[in-house]
This record gives sequence, C-alpha cells and structure tokens, in this order.
Amino acid sequence: MTDAAPTASVTTRLFAMAAALACLALGLITLYSSGIGLIDPKLHRATGFALALIVAVAVSQKRRADRGATTPLYLAIDAALVLAGLWSIWSFHFVQTEMETALYDVTTKDAWPALAGLVVFLELCRRLWGWGLFGVGTFGVVYLLFGQDLPGIMAHSGFSLKEVAEALWYNTNKGVFGSITNIVLSTVFIFIIFGVLLEGTGAGDTLLKFAFLATRRTRGGPAHAAILASSMFGTMSGSTVANIVGTGTFTIPMIKKRGFSPTFAAGIEATASSGGQIMPPIMGAAALVMADLTGVGYLSIIIAALFPALFYYFSLFSAVTVEARRQGIEVQEMTVDDHITRTDMINSVLFAGPILVVIGSLLAGLSTSAAGFYAVVVLVALSVINPEVRADPGRVWKSFLKGAESGATLLIAIAAIGILVGSLDSTGLGLKLANVIAAIRGESLFSALLVAMAGALILGMGMPTLPAYLIIILVMGPAIQALGVSMLTAHMFVFYYGVASSLTPPVAIAAYAAAPIARANPLMTAFMSFRLGMAKFIIPFVFAFYPTILIVEEFSLLPFLWIVARTCFCIWLFSSALSGFDRRKLSIPEIVIRFVTAFTCLATDPMFHLPAVGLGLALIAFDVRAARSVATNSEATQ
Repeated sequence: MTDAAPTASVTTRLFAMAAALACLALGLITLYSSGIGLIDPKLHRATGFALALIVAVAVSQKRRADRGATTPLYLAIDAALVLAGLWSIWSFHFVQTEMETALYDVTTKDAWPALAGLVVFLELCRRLWGWGLFGVGTFGVVYLLFGQDLPGIMAHSGFSLKEVAEALWYNTNKGVFGSITNIVLSTVFIFIIFGVLLEGTGAGDTLLKFAFLATRRTRGGPAHAAILASSMFGTMSGSTVANIVGTGTFTIPMIKKRGFSPTFAAGIEATASSGGQIMPPIMGAAALVMADLTGVGYLSIIIAALFPALFYYFSLFSAVTVEARRQGIEVQEMTVDDHITRTDMINSVLFAGPILVVIGSLLAGLSTSAAGFYAVVVLVALSVINPEVRADPGRVWKSFLKGAESGATLLIAIAAIGILVGSLDSTGLGLKLANVIAAIRGESLFSALLVAMAGALILGMGMPTLPAYLIIILVMGPAIQALGVSMLTAHMFVFYYGVASSLTPPVAIAAYAAAPIARANPLMTAFMSFRLGMAKFIIPFVFAFYPTILIVEEFSLLPFLWIVARTCFCIWLFSSALSGFDRRKLSIPEIVIRFVTAFTCLATDPMFHLPAVGLGLALIAFDVRAARSVATNSEATQ
C-alpha cells in the first residue's frame, strides 16, 4: 500500500499536467479558428475531442480525489479510457480522410474503435454530468441496436453493428462528430472562454456593486440586487450552477441579513441565476447555437429574446417586492462598502467594452465567432486597468485555462447529444413522436403546447442549459413546428422549458446548488424556486400565441404594446396570488379570483381579456383601499 500511494500520486499529477497542456492547446485552437484562420473540419473535431478526452479524465480524477477514492485501479481504468478514446478518434480521422481521397465504405473492422469511442465518451459523460445525460446517450446506442424488437411506433427496420458505427461515429452531419459538435467548437467555445475571462478579470465583482447601487432604494435591497446581478452575470455564463456560486456566495447572506428566510434567499438566487440563461446578449451561449440551428441571424435572436427575458425578471422583482411587504421589510440605507469607488467605475469598462465589441462586430457583418474573438482580445487588453489584475496577472492566464476546461467538459456532454441526434435522425423517431402529439392535441394549440411543455420539462430535468435545449428541440421541435408556430418560436418555446427544468422538482439542480450556501432545506428550496420562477412557465405560451412579442416576427406596434401591458399586469396578479399578499394579506377567495383573472388577461379573444383587465384593476383598487383602511384604523387605536 505504501508503494501504491506515491505511484498513484505521481500518475495523478501527470494527468493534471497533461490536462493543463490540453486546455492550453484547446484555447489556442479556439482563438485561431475564431479570428485568424480556418481549420480542416475533420481535424478540428478530432483534435477537439482528443484534447477534451484528456481534460475530462483529469477533471473526473480531481473529483474522485476530493472524495478520497483515488487508487491504482482507478488510474489504470483512466489510462485505458484515454488509450481507447484516442484510438477511436484516430479511426474517425482515418476513415474521413479515406472517404475524401477515394470511395470508401465503413467496414465491420471500423465498427470496433467506434463502439470503443461510444463507451469511453458515455462513461466520461456519466462521470462529469451524471446519469441523466449518460442515459440519453445510452438510449441512442441501445435503441439503434435493439429497437427493431420494440412495439408500436418505437420499432424501426434494424441496424447492423457497422451501420450503428456509421450513423453515430463516422458521420459528420449527425452523431458524435456531427453538426452540433461543429457549432460548439467553431462558435460556442470562444464565448465560454470569454465568459470565464470576464469573471476572472474582475467584471463580475463590479457588476455586483452596480446592482446594489441600482437597487439601494428598493424594499428587497440585496434580493433585488441578486436578481439584477444574476441577469447580467448569467448571460455570460453557460452554467446556472456557476452563476449561483459566482454571485450567490455574496448575495445570499446579505438577503438573509435583510430579513428574508434562508429558503427564500436560496430560492430567489436560484431563479435569478437560471434566468441569466435567457437574458441577451449572450444567453449562456445558447443564442449562438439557436442562430445556427434556425438560420435566423444572431442579432434577430437576441432581439426576439429581450422582452420575454424582461418579463421573467419583472416577475422576480414583483415576487421580492410582495415578499418584502408580507414580512414588513422596509428600505434600508446603503453601507459604506456598497458605494461605487473610482476603481469600480474604471472596472466597469471591462464589462461594457467587450459587450459593445460583440454587438459592433455583428452589426459590421462579422461572424459570431469573430465577434467573440475580438471581444476576448479587447477584454485581455483592458484587463490591465484593474489594479488586482496588475498585481496578479496570473488571474487572466488561469481564467483562460479554466474557460478551456469548461468548454472541454461541455464537449463531452455534446457527445451524448450527438449520439441522440444520430439515433433520432436514423430511425425517424422524432417525426413519429410529432405525429403522436398531433393526434393527442386534436384541434387545440393550447393543449398541444401543454403536452410539449410536459415533455420538455421531463427531457430537460437535471441537464445543463445547453444540452437540455438541444435534447428538447431534437425530440419536441418537429412536433411543435407541426402546430403551426414558426421555427424561431418553437426553438424559443423549448429553450425556456430547458431552462425552467433546472427549477422543477424533484431534480431542481439550481435549487440544490443554492440551498447549501443559504443553509436551507434543498427540497423546500426547490419548491420555493419553482414558485418564484412560475412566470417562466407562462411566458412561452404568451409568445406562442402572440409572436409580436418576439419583435422580429409579425411585429405590429399597438398589439405589441397591448400584450406587453397585459402580460406585466398578469405577472403582478399572479405573483401576489402565489404569495397570498399584496398591500395586505389576501383572503382565499381573492387569491383564487386573482389567479383566474391573471390567466384570462392573456386570452386572445377581447371578449374575455377586456373584462379580465377591468376586474384586475378593480381587485388592485380594492386592495389599496382596504390596506389604507387597516392602516387608518391601526393609527386610530394607537
């Protein structure tokens, strides 16, 4: 045992060094392909996965070491995974090269490295992302191999071992090395590095201070600041959990100090952080993928996403305001530490400058990857204005490597998504499910969207945002488009539920990440997050029935203004009904009437929504009058 421990330690350090070099290589390749020159697609994808393989093994080793489970046996398994993975990736590159130079058909001999590669990447996916994504990828492989024996619509014509390898491994349009991998490597990767660099250069701390300044005169104070900071920070971060850790460790204790319960503090941070994924301009890199998949311009995507995101954050602001009223929390003065300093003003350029570069580059007609490249260059150049960066320049270097590591682990998840893509595309299962949903819905668009919503929430449970969105759009996309909605609306619809799945019990990963920081019960935090983020479940229905909200489709000014006003009104009624409080405690009949009125305000027929708006205004007027009466009587008794 004494000899084994030092050997294991040395091997682990060698893996860590190899992973650091792999992160460096991945980062440099990303910079080159984004802003300098093109790389041969098959070489780019093969190299990307080879480097991601080494990084993923090292990251899984580190997690295992944190649990105290490092043994020579595990290290031997890791070495076998690396060797098998590199063999399979080399086979992909070899076969693709042969296909380009001569007529070449995949043989049974080629199937064995392909199967080894599928096993390696699924195992790494299980280690890094859990059983959910592992199950998705495994289903894709098993379904191709044995699906011909299944009953009903699940049955297909059958695939040989060679055909499975060709569909899932040696195909550059679908499968592991397919078009989604290309999108991530060529477009998303540079923005992942950009987001981590923004945090590492100090932009995140400055954003938090500005958020506190902007919300200093609100009842919610730090709770409102958490919402604002998470919306700005979360749009850069591709991870809800990273957003919670980045801002929540500071905001959650301050929310509790203001007087809110630990469960509420964790819940509001979880809902705000998950909302960052739907906030333009970056949207956690999902906007970039959506632009590629839909063929809609990136600028059009972020314009379409703007008002739905603002509705969501308005709902969170409303929930905090109502909760503060219910608990009797008043506006409090800022502390000295909350004041904006000259350094903060200078550091604000670290956030504003690169974002303006992204938007300016896109308006100038450059590609999204080129915009990300120039944003990274500008950010690194500007980072020297931060005194902390000047004192420790290594922060930028570490952030660059950390960004490459985040991209590498995401690429492992994309391998599982690619397997599902190849399986669905080869068998036509997605179109079969679309026909089933069409049969269930009958003539009702609303009932069909409800079915699509339920399916999206189930498919996205426990998944990171980008993989969740990709899985849901692959499975549910054809069905939703068959309902008569546009491609952009369908993608936005499923994207929202991909994000909402992180708040949906029992697998509410956002709530489980925030609960330990607040020392709150994880399950109660999940239910609180679900309640606070309820607007995220309503907003997709709004833009499905009123596509004018997306601006870039069917826009008309007066209908746009009218549905914006009604949606805001609905959100306020809905938030107050969920809390059972407005300016005073609401009775059960008032809560029920507010719920019904809120939903009716969104009806498409004016015969329903006009009376509902009138009734809603009457309810609020009654509440204001009743609250004044209670206050007057209270003063009189004193």
